[in-house]
Amino acid sequence: MESQNSSKCNDGSALIFLGTGCSSAIPNLRCLLEPSDPPCSVCSQALSVPPIQNPNYRCNTSLVIDHYSKSDNTHSYILIDVGKTFREQVLRWFTFHNIPRLDSIILTHEHADAVLGLDDIRSVQPYSPINEIDPTPIYLSHHAMDSIVEKFPYLVQKQLKPGQEIRRVAQLDWRIIEEDHQRPFVASGIQFVPLPVMHGEDYISLGFLFGEKCRVAYISDVSRIPSSTEHVISKASAEQLDILILDTLYKNGSHNTHFCLPQTLETVKRLCPKRALLIGMTHEFDHYKDNDFLTEWSQREGIPVQLAHDGLRIPVELS
Repeated sequence: MESQNSSKCNDGSALIFLGTGCSSAIPNLRCLLEPSDPPCSVCSQALSVPPIQNPNYRCNTSLVIDHYSKSDNTHSYILIDVGKTFREQVLRWFTFHNIPRLDSIILTHEHADAVLGLDDIRSVQPYSPINEIDPTPIYLSHHAMDSIVEKFPYLVQKQLKPGQEIRRVAQLDWRIIEEDHQRPFVASGIQFVPLPVMHGEDYISLGFLFGEKCRVAYISDVSRIPSSTEHVISKASAEQLDILILDTLYKNGSHNTHFCLPQTLETVKRLCPKRALLIGMTHEFDHYKDNDFLTEWSQREGIPVQLAHDGLRIPVELS
């Protein structure tokens, strides 16, 4: 397992993987409630190996970008997605990696594994019983915003209704972004290029391209990358990616809303990044065994590819 050194050990920027699992997370509860014979080796580890020592324990996909600014010697913290397991991720990895706050939030889409932790954002904001704090900027598409209004009306509501009591809730500054790679936006000093991808043929999810010195593409939920998006991140048509972080749900076959490993590896070959890290895995993937396979694949194809794991911290120079 790659090093999980606390961020006190490095003053530069870093990518911190809060979660690398599918929507149901790992362990799969059915594997624990109704064990198979023999039991699932990946999920059964959850009962014997502490999560911080277990790379097969996977929360919902989520990334923190720890951006270090040399000009003023400060860090800003940008979170991509706030899923069902957000509170657990804060307890485990914010404390371990010394993440003191969130300065911005970016949403890839509005499914449960990307937004159902939004209520817990208040727990990482300064305390105010009457909500007199600066709201955290949160960037999302029009479609995601429409869904959030229905899921969390109390997080969007700006004024109290007559007779309504004040209740402490997360304070968020909702900022709409376009599903268009030609319409970048800036969050906490970093420019992000939206990367529209298909998450099923009836649904658009967003990936993001960011970083000047180290070009990173993050694509967590994808079944097909349109040619217009691929053009922005392919070595053949643009500057080569330094790091590609890419969805892979199952080891074999295909799926209607996600890449599986065959499609993921085909995409890695086509985009040709300097390095690829895979996320979104189910319990079909064993971190150690499948990374052994990917090491052989990497040596054969000349592109380093590995499964990421929760708590992984990758030092990068973004600007």
